[in-house]
Amino acid sequence: MTPIQIQATIIVVAMLGLFAWDRWRFDVVALGALLAAQATGVVKGDKAFEGFSSPVVVIIASVLIVGRAISRSRILDEVAHGLLRRAPSTGARVAALTTCVAVLSAFIKNVGTLGIFMPIAIQTARRNGQSPSLYLMPLSFASLIGGTMTLVGTSPNLLISAVRQETTGQPFAMFDFIWVGLPLTSVAILFLSVGWRLLPADRKGRPTEEEQFDVGRYMTELRIPDGAPLATGTVGHIEDTEEGDLIVTAVMRGDRRHSIPPRSWKLAAGDILVVQASPDVVKALVARERLELAGDEEIDIEVGEEIVTLEAVVGANSKLAGWKVAALRLRQRYAVNLLAVTRPGGPARERLRDHIFAPGDVLVLQGHAQGMTTTLAELGCLPLADRNLELHRAEKGYVSLAILAVALVLMILHVVPVQVAFFGAAAAVIISNQITLKNAYGAIEGPVIVMLGCLLPIGEALKDIGVTQLVATQLTSVASHLAPMLALGFVLLVSMLVTPVMHHAPAVIIMGPIAAQLAKSLGYNPDPFMMAVALGAACDFLSPIGHQNNLLVKEPGGYTFADYSRLGLPLSLLVLLVGTPLIAWAWPLS
Repeated sequence: MTPIQIQATIIVVAMLGLFAWDRWRFDVVALGALLAAQATGVVKGDKAFEGFSSPVVVIIASVLIVGRAISRSRILDEVAHGLLRRAPSTGARVAALTTCVAVLSAFIKNVGTLGIFMPIAIQTARRNGQSPSLYLMPLSFASLIGGTMTLVGTSPNLLISAVRQETTGQPFAMFDFIWVGLPLTSVAILFLSVGWRLLPADRKGRPTEEEQFDVGRYMTELRIPDGAPLATGTVGHIEDTEEGDLIVTAVMRGDRRHSIPPRSWKLAAGDILVVQASPDVVKALVARERLELAGDEEIDIEVGEEIVTLEAVVGANSKLAGWKVAALRLRQRYAVNLLAVTRPGGPARERLRDHIFAPGDVLVLQGHAQGMTTTLAELGCLPLADRNLELHRAEKGYVSLAILAVALVLMILHVVPVQVAFFGAAAAVIISNQITLKNAYGAIEGPVIVMLGCLLPIGEALKDIGVTQLVATQLTSVASHLAPMLALGFVLLVSMLVTPVMHHAPAVIIMGPIAAQLAKSLGYNPDPFMMAVALGAACDFLSPIGHQNNLLVKEPGGYTFADYSRLGLPLSLLVLLVGTPLIAWAWPLS
């Protein structure tokens, strides 16, 4: 090896070791590796920051924004809850949840999809008296394998497409992956709908952020507008819909209050329901039944201003203490709406406007983001943990879905490149007000973008100085004794084994060029070998550290490190045994 190759190898080995050590953030490790590569001359100065201009970075950031816009709509909740209501057993519920997650992960970044369905899975487990551990790991694995169906479903597919463009001059297309990803995902869902039995059923898990700061049920008032489905329903119907998580304590019709209405009470448009429920239940009900928050009066806003909803506790010396809600005229005097209230010992039972504030009351307030801190201080209230409350009726999400569909059609017809299509889609969901700028920027995973921007130049340098050629030569000596199908399976296996000890992105960036060079040395088509690298890096089922999705479910599911292999090892073997012939069928070896 030449001195520059030795230096590059030391940098990469040190970087991988730090990834596996997991004591420093992966973006910091990547920054250090790029700096070391520049200092030693492994990466030339004029190419050091080319990774940040890579189309892969633009696509990932754009997909995250579009995915966040879709996830904030109510259409996904409706589909998931509709399927779960028809699921009679744990296996059926696991199948329903994993199917939703897998399909959605093909078009939305899988970590975003998992974030959407985790609360639904935890709520499903709680309602059925089960541990969330039975649902969360299958959900994570389904999000990973579902992302293998399209170019934008998972980062390994995007990265291997970039490797192919550097190697052959042509990237993979949007649906080149579906011939392997779709049948493999179908088989994986069937396995997970049975394999959940391999998981421990007694794990309690760490409470989610929502549960850690749970202050019980709020008293909230909901108005039934004209045309809402509940205008022809009953009190029993609304309580049954939420499966005991919501209680109707009163119905206001005109100037009359009907306390503790019977379940057979027929509702009508214009009725105001006084309900007890947690904020997430209220949000889902408002979205699904097209209700209105009775306390949600219009606040004057200017262009560019943002309205937020947050929780706050009434302090001991608060000027609110001892006053009725109606007397304070909060909207007129402080430009805030009171949406809900609860207090130690249980929610209030009177009308929201008749509630008398007391120290310790927890309020849900809506107001201008810019002045909310000052307003809370003036009122003598302390903000609670930010739980991203959004009690308003969410949009169906049809506009965001239509924008995504247009982007996909433009890509399929080769009207615009992938990066242009998704960048345009991200801009469109922002311009059409499907997502605020704050939420759009919040959707972009800065550490992942930084890591990719740093690693891409290093991966390219390894190929330029011949390190990938050296590694490929060593692997060729092993694979040359194997049949073509076994050589392909060997690359898939190696990719699956190296991913748990590092992030899946460096696994692809390093293994991709090696696999391509290996295929050329053996006289094979490089495409199936690059596909094997992407599939192996995407299907990390053996540990919680190879992919952030696995880490995301670890604490809520109460999983130990060893729990992942209980379900992940047989699933990995299934991917190896089924995925290898599928790749060879979709992408002939010669």
